[in-house]
Amino acid sequence: MSAPGASVPVTVGRPGRWRVVTVAGARWETPRARTLRLDLGEEFAFLAGQHLLLRLTAPDGYTAQRSYSIASAPAGSAFVELTVERLPGGEVSEFLCDEVVVGDTLEVRGPIGRWFVWDAEEPFVGVAGGSGTVPLMAMLRQARAAGRPELARLLVSARRPEDLYYADELPGPESTVVWTREAPPGSARAPGRLRAADLAPLFDGGQERTVFVCGSPSFCDAVTDVLAELGVPASRVRVERFGPSR
Repeated sequence: MSAPGASVPVTVGRPGRWRVVTVAGARWETPRARTLRLDLGEEFAFLAGQHLLLRLTAPDGYTAQRSYSIASAPAGSAFVELTVERLPGGEVSEFLCDEVVVGDTLEVRGPIGRWFVWDAEEPFVGVAGGSGTVPLMAMLRQARAAGRPELARLLVSARRPEDLYYADELPGPESTVVWTREAPPGSARAPGRLRAADLAPLFDGGQERTVFVCGSPSFCDAVTDVLAELGVPASRVRVERFGPSR
């Protein structure tokens, strides 16, 4: 993952050492995305929006590592969740989705990231495409857990219902889903690309909100163009673009 811009004036942990963690649970979010619940063995502090490096080591010593956003809300516990999209031919994502079972051990390092993080105090707007939902879900979960859901406004773009991450948890008064290819029956909005009319209601009320945008480069570029069209100051926008974590 990459994140442009300066650091945020909040305290975040240093990446630190590689540590061995245990897979304590696993579930499928979509047919192609699996969430792994990791036990780090001790209390783990991080900020919503940060990510972990995950490293796999083969018997011959070959290693591969990828970055995965933390999906769970900061809770002062030893457990975190990562959601991994399974990509065909992906040496890491296929292993994590198809081979890893509860009780297995993995190596992680983090938390990492100082730009794309939420301080859990200021109101925010989150705009996510596909797996870009993961770090914004951590923010939404934290706002809800703190009893301050009004701080969060989240818009998620998904191709079709079966592609929606956290479908059992995401829906609520703080979130809106825009379908781009196929909408569920009864949807008031026809499928199509995200438009200014979809984003404008998130800024109703005149309250300044930090805007977090996460998704593929093309998605992020399209969203930032729409935000500029709406007159949202660039200084209020934080963008995290990602490529396939194979």
